[in-house]
Amino acid sequence: MPDPHPEKPSVGPPPADKRGILQKIAELLHPSPENVPDLLAQLSQAEAKGLIEPDARNMLEGVLRMRDMTAGDVMVAAPKMDALDIDAPIEELLQQIIETAHSRFPVYENARENVIGILMAKDLIKLMRAPALSLRTLLRPPVFVPESKRLDDLLRDFKANRNHLAVVIDEFGQLAGLITIEDVLEEIVGEIEDEFDEDEDAGDIYSLSDNTWRINGDTEISRVSEAFEVDLPTEDFDTIGGLVSHEMGHVPKRGEAFHGFGLHFEVMHAKGGAVRWFKVRRSASAIADAAEDDHQEQGPVASAAHPEASPSPRAQAEKGLH
Repeated sequence: MPDPHPEKPSVGPPPADKRGILQKIAELLHPSPENVPDLLAQLSQAEAKGLIEPDARNMLEGVLRMRDMTAGDVMVAAPKMDALDIDAPIEELLQQIIETAHSRFPVYENARENVIGILMAKDLIKLMRAPALSLRTLLRPPVFVPESKRLDDLLRDFKANRNHLAVVIDEFGQLAGLITIEDVLEEIVGEIEDEFDEDEDAGDIYSLSDNTWRINGDTEISRVSEAFEVDLPTEDFDTIGGLVSHEMGHVPKRGEAFHGFGLHFEVMHAKGGAVRWFKVRRSASAIADAAEDDHQEQGPVASAAHPEASPSPRAQAEKGLH
């Protein structure tokens, strides 16, 4: 039976607007951002007015961009993963750890798609001190995340679980790649330098003591051509790393080598699916050709004192090979 005397809803005055007249005018002239592009525009204006530093703006923009990114956007794809075979000899595993210089590795059994654990490089020392110890006992449980995992959620998981590496799987449950906390943080703060990264002022080409040269993978092809007086193709690629990767048919790993264009390239360091540093020397045929040219220009007496040729002094002086 309905209540014959229902309570009437209380109707009171709307809550008072506590904003001052100056604040209302300010909001009318400078309304609050209603979407991310508006917020990015305001950050740009704040930097232009000197209210925030450029680095702060970049980090704030990175945080905003990250909210729409997933693990699949920044992961290292499965074919480019550095993974360890559980059945490989300890000496082979140790060599691979030294060459790749990672601190954590996914470990697989029988097939790369079958990741059974994560090995900390430092834990391998325990195995070396106690050979009777099983490698399996050193493995840590792998953390699997879907490609669709949002980066901001993944970062919270990394912090909460104290994990620094996760294995990424696709929608069918197959191995898609791996992602580290460094990959996520770099979306906010930019690339995190390590011991292989060089200051821009240090140059991108410089000589080593064994008559070879160290070249940054991002060096422009035209610069390498001029420095070594060779003719490298520039139609399809801008950087020497892109050219060598194309010629090899894949992104090479540390220790892999390529011979071509009169030069010998050896990968010193690769990271994030790209070559960071090459060790380069002239091929034997190029040295012979250069020696023959010297012989023709200087005569047999002068060329006898210089049986081998290196990149020209002009290239060293003009391009800053040091």
